[in-house]
Amino acid sequence: MVMKIGVVGVNEGNGHPFSFSSIINGYESRYLLQAGWDLIEDYLRIRDPSEFGFENIKVTHAWSQDFRFTKLLCQACKIPHPVQHLNEMSKAVDAVIIARDDYKHHMELAMPFLKKGLPVFVDKPLSLIPTELQLLKPYLLTGQLMSCSAMRYAKELDEVRNNIHAYGELPVIRGIGPNLWETYGIHLLEAIVSTTDIEATSVLSLNAAHSSIVIQTETEGVVHIDTVESVKGAKGYSLPFQVDFWGTKMHTSVNIKDNFSMFRRMIWHFFHSISTGKPAINSKETLHILKMLIAGRISKLQNRKVYIHEINI
Repeated sequence: MVMKIGVVGVNEGNGHPFSFSSIINGYESRYLLQAGWDLIEDYLRIRDPSEFGFENIKVTHAWSQDFRFTKLLCQACKIPHPVQHLNEMSKAVDAVIIARDDYKHHMELAMPFLKKGLPVFVDKPLSLIPTELQLLKPYLLTGQLMSCSAMRYAKELDEVRNNIHAYGELPVIRGIGPNLWETYGIHLLEAIVSTTDIEATSVLSLNAAHSSIVIQTETEGVVHIDTVESVKGAKGYSLPFQVDFWGTKMHTSVNIKDNFSMFRRMIWHFFHSISTGKPAINSKETLHILKMLIAGRISKLQNRKVYIHEINI
């Protein structure tokens, strides 16, 4: 029997509905290009056909705020059923992927499915509103709800993750990436926390033109993350994601750029959690990452150090 997946939502500048659905279902290049996602088509085109699809799992339904967009998504990603009214979807699918990454809409989109008992994956960040996270927390605890950045599954981090003890103590970890702290800081946080298991105690936003966040850890180490909204450079240039692990015994600099592999791994873990009934990610870790993200936001707004224990979730 095929597990039927529903894909929900779209927001400006986010191609995840196309990326995730293509990895599961395959894709039609002409419709993907028609939708304006040349970048996604570029990295899908170079993958081997064996890398697409999951046994007995298909995206069968899709919904977005714009039905014209929904139909184009369905054409591009071989989804048979474009849905006009979101409330129709819960009766038609076995699980849902909320693929828009603007956190302000996640709660309203996810909760109806969660209340009906459906497994739900929500794109990052789950929410930056503590009261919402308190309501969503029970679903994280049981594993019915999964939310993360795919960067925690980046294959470029495998060697560091598998040999983390060889680094000795980690007094300094640095990460840099594009866009805003509130929306893209979680990429670097997921990459670092999933690799090192650091525990933050406080977060401080530095006075800079971009988001420059310093996180103090329980081991008295420092995690320094810079997210740069705009970069002046050559046409088509985009600031890469890079993480530096400065250990007392060795140092590694990791450039993360294989979106396809990290997306596929993340989707696999969501499906695996459904089949096993076990959370893919420890809920404590997910909430700790979100606390750091929220603390960084508060520090920027209030120009002060924010302690993790201040964030009540």
